[in-house]
Amino acid sequence: MAQTASKSPQPPKPAMEVPANLNQLMRGVLYPASNVVFSAQNDNPADVKAAPGQDPSLATNPLASTFGGWQAVENAALALSESANLLLIAGRTCANGLPAPINDPDWAKFVQQLREAGMKSYKAAQSKDQDKMVDAADTLTAACAGCHLKWREKRRLADRCK
Repeated sequence: MAQTASKSPQPPKPAMEVPANLNQLMRGVLYPASNVVFSAQNDNPADVKAAPGQDPSLATNPLASTFGGWQAVENAALALSESANLLLIAGRTCANGLPAPINDPDWAKFVQQLREAGMKSYKAAQSKDQDKMVDAADTLTAACAGCHLKWREKRRLADRCK
């Protein structure tokens, strides 16, 4: 007689929540991560150390933290790629309260460019080659600029996300 495996019920999936508006998400995740990637163009991340006597686990500079140096650049690049998913979550609003334009075809294109720029930055950081970081940072700048020019660079906050 064959035994049948009893299937335990699957726990319910937690609901998606969107606590941050687009501006807060940019300032809290994308802006700091992109700054880490951009910094690797000019300064060798391997040379960044915590201040003498400072515990790296308490460092507020990701480049000087326990997971600093090139690893911080790799992590920041991956955070940029992963954040592309956050930009596609329904329910996100812009700072002016309007819905983020996630259904606009340009939005999808710009989000994909961000994802690809993050992965290019990740591969460049893995190589520890600052010349490759310059090229990756240019790609990241272009990815950000498309979206910013269409939606962010408006004189009035009320005109964003239209």
